[in-house]
Amino acid sequence: MSVELLTYAELGARLNVSREAARSLARRRRFPRSRSDDGKALVGVDFSELRYRPRPRIGRQADPIAASMAKIEAFKSEAFKAEIARLEAKAAGYRADFERERERADRLAVELLQAAAETTAANAWAGQLEDEVADLRTGRRASGSTAGRAALRLGHLAAAIVAADRAAFR
Repeated sequence: MSVELLTYAELGARLNVSREAARSLARRRRFPRSRSDDGKALVGVDFSELRYRPRPRIGRQADPIAASMAKIEAFKSEAFKAEIARLEAKAAGYRADFERERERADRLAVELLQAAAETTAANAWAGQLEDEVADLRTGRRASGSTAGRAALRLGHLAAAIVAADRAAFR
């Protein structure tokens, strides 16, 4: 009858069970317990009298409600993942549309600025031409006859129109 003082972890290692199983066995069999200097519990065990074989683990049957809930949660999770993927694809499509429209708006803004500049230039030219036409009508220029002046001014006017037309197409 040799009694050994072991901690729960040491007893579990000798019996090939967990520390908690060894602790439970010591309680059930009412082995004498004491405290060591470092504060750990020691159990007095006589291995010659101890006839202990750990029972094989029997797999527990899962609770049918818990299993059903797990299946439902898995289904929900998959449904949410599919919905997220669908929404991400839709968002990518909207993003592409947005980028395309932004580029189009930028191009239109540039065209609008060019058209505004051309309009300003055309208005300035039109004002200049109106002044020249008014001068021709009133005959304010004193260089030669009225018919000669009109022909000269008409030539200048035609040249100005051609130059304006060329400038507009550049």
